[in-house]
Amino acid sequence: MQGYVINLNRVKEEDLIVTILSKNNLYTLYRFYGARHSVINLGFKIDFELEESAKGTIARLKDVIHIGYKWINDYKLLRLWQDFTLLFYKHLKDSEDIGTFYFDLLNAAEQNWDKQNPKRVAIEAYVKLLENEGRLHTEFYCFLCSQAIKEDVSLIRAFLPTHITCTHTLAISKNALNELYTNKSSLFLNDKEVDRLWNIMMEGL
Repeated sequence: MQGYVINLNRVKEEDLIVTILSKNNLYTLYRFYGARHSVINLGFKIDFELEESAKGTIARLKDVIHIGYKWINDYKLLRLWQDFTLLFYKHLKDSEDIGTFYFDLLNAAEQNWDKQNPKRVAIEAYVKLLENEGRLHTEFYCFLCSQAIKEDVSLIRAFLPTHITCTHTLAISKNALNELYTNKSSLFLNDKEVDRLWNIMMEGL
């Protein structure tokens, strides 16, 4: 089966506890260190098998094959990708039934990661995630004072809308947000706004 490595924890020198987001499941598996083992890292897409262990212990990760991205050697793109995929671990680590949505979302983002600014790809994916989870606030009422927002918007964690005067953070064009929310396109966001939304997203999904 295939999946994305969304978290790694080192144990017993070089052994690893690996969390993998697959098509239908979130797996936490034990990876024994060995000279013949292929290298895995946060954000990698892998093909793998799991081997059930004794009752009460986690299954073992085995027969790992790295499915390389065409942009894997671009350090900047890889670093941003690792930051993005780690957010999914923090968001999903306590989930039981996750379905296929999150895997498909990462799969689509990975294929577009080098075709435009990757932060834009991530933001567009995140809006789809918020919409899927019923958390996308498309009506502009301030989260802090509950009053309508008539001009440009400020966003806080989870893209909650606020007045600029309530949070004293960067203004974001309401028209650009409408385009983002309606068509999942960051086309009308300028680079400064994109950086702001990326930083908000890094606070957690």
